[in-house]
Amino acid sequence: MLAPRLRLLVTGLTAVAALAFPAPGVAPPSAGAVATAVAGPASVTLEGRGYGHGRGMSQYGAQGAASEHGRTYREILDFYYPGLTRGSAGGRIRVLLTGDTTDDVVVGARPGLTVKSLGSGKVFPLDQDGARRWRITPVDGGSRSRVSVLVDRWQVVREVSGGAQFGAGGRPITLVTPTGATRYRGVLRSAPAGSGRDTVNVLPLDSYLRGVVPQEVPALWHPEAVRAQAVAARTYAAHERRTTDRGHFDVWDTTASQVYGGRSAEHPASSAAVRATRREVLLHEDAPAFTQFSSSNGGWTVAGDLPYLVAQQDPWDPWPGNPNRRWTTTIRATAIERAYPAIGDFRGLRVLRRDGNGAWNGRVLRIRIVGSRDSRAVDGATFRVVFGLRSTWFRQV
Repeated sequence: MLAPRLRLLVTGLTAVAALAFPAPGVAPPSAGAVATAVAGPASVTLEGRGYGHGRGMSQYGAQGAASEHGRTYREILDFYYPGLTRGSAGGRIRVLLTGDTTDDVVVGARPGLTVKSLGSGKVFPLDQDGARRWRITPVDGGSRSRVSVLVDRWQVVREVSGGAQFGAGGRPITLVTPTGATRYRGVLRSAPAGSGRDTVNVLPLDSYLRGVVPQEVPALWHPEAVRAQAVAARTYAAHERRTTDRGHFDVWDTTASQVYGGRSAEHPASSAAVRATRREVLLHEDAPAFTQFSSSNGGWTVAGDLPYLVAQQDPWDPWPGNPNRRWTTTIRATAIERAYPAIGDFRGLRVLRRDGNGAWNGRVLRIRIVGSRDSRAVDGATFRVVFGLRSTWFRQV
């Protein structure tokens, strides 16, 4: 039930009669009293299910399948991505490190460190006594790279053509950014990007997975659930590498692709899952599939644009250990009015269309926000993002 912020003082025929025929000796009510209008609720409370877009694998569903029902990782994957075949993928992947917001690349000194010119292909050892850090800086509009060392102060060591990258013979390198230091496998590349440079981590696909899987699910979950995540994440990365054209990188290190924390994020248990599923991917028409996944689907998967992303009831997601199987949240009317000022005072919500799957007739596809001056119809995904909801599967309570 919605709590009104303001009650109507004088309404309907009673107000009209009072104005037209006041009682003897009683002054008619003021015009201001008649003009007072009913305002909307102070807030709305929503009850919801799931967390995320709901397409493909539910991560909590995979954990429920393994821990509560004894399912193997392949059984889990076959349920969430029906009709796919198995194959293998390897090679290297280029990861944009979004946390390094400067044009230079700064790394900690370590034995075996080298710098390679991307213009000439030449490799130079970096073994100066007393070195604390090394840096690549673009010069001449990015056509060359300057290599400097920090001992007691920064000193220029050499300049090379094109971009450049640090390597350490496969051993981890510590990247220093404005927000801290993170260790990475592979090489750290100062990659030309428009008028500036981006920092890109280039490494083998399965090495990349070791820094992804524990960021996406708890490493100490049931091993079969973690293995399912490893295959889904490997397939997702291989699909993005194959189908996108981002120039100097293949994937982001954020939820724009998959969360990646480098060597610093690795855990022995999740690394074991990566090894146990080495190179394994899911294929659609002999190519890596678009294996989307989310935290929880609330009990129903959501159909995507591909034949293996289907809408179906999920018996594994709503288990007691899933904190996202049910949730409630309250949105203040003032927050709605700030987000959509043209509506005036917020009066209410009206769901226009749902997907038809599960309780309450499923997820919200279209919703109308009603105000005193205007209303605004938006899709459910937009409403979810604007107000920080866990999913689009919700109803008003």
